[in-house]
Amino acid sequence: MDPANYLKIKSKIPSNVNILAVSKGFKSQEIKTIQNIGQNDFGESKFQEAFEKQLILKDLKPINWHFIGRIQSNKIRKIVQNFKYIHSVDSFEKLEKISSISYEEKKNPIIMLQVKLSDDPKKGGFNPEFLKLKWREIKELKNITLTGLMTINPKGLSSNENLELFKKCRAYANSLQLPDCSMGMSGDWEEAIEAGSTWLRLGSLIFGCRS
Repeated sequence: MDPANYLKIKSKIPSNVNILAVSKGFKSQEIKTIQNIGQNDFGESKFQEAFEKQLILKDLKPINWHFIGRIQSNKIRKIVQNFKYIHSVDSFEKLEKISSISYEEKKNPIIMLQVKLSDDPKKGGFNPEFLKLKWREIKELKNITLTGLMTINPKGLSSNENLELFKKCRAYANSLQLPDCSMGMSGDWEEAIEAGSTWLRLGSLIFGCRS
């Protein structure tokens, strides 16, 4: 891993866009290296892998941990206990459970709701119309801070197709008066910035290829 990768990318990104370093599959030492040059937000998608890294790195200055993987209902309590941000809430039932457990745990995680903007059977997420119908109920849930939407584009799209889907996500977030959009990864981050992303989820672009 070359820390210069991180500094190079950071220099290209506007100040209003946050980098989420996706550290799943990378070692805690690599997280430490990137944190030492100024990165403090790290994304993980598997609870057990993340928890082991959190234990190893607990003596560092506090890291903002983001959960970005598919949420299993039986892991919600552990996710709430150990993550400041949750980007991948893909159903109303899971959101209700997060709210209830957050109340019990005296936590208030920052939440981004995953929306599904294309027909991709591999991706989960709220249907945007359903989200609008449920919005009043969602806003009444306690012990969560809703700040935005998250989306993952299907693989194999053209640059223009990526841009159009990201624009849709930004428009939905704006219509719900949500400031954040977690969108854009190592292959489509430039289109995401153009469309109004506020969180880029970058893994291989920062850390190099996963072994």
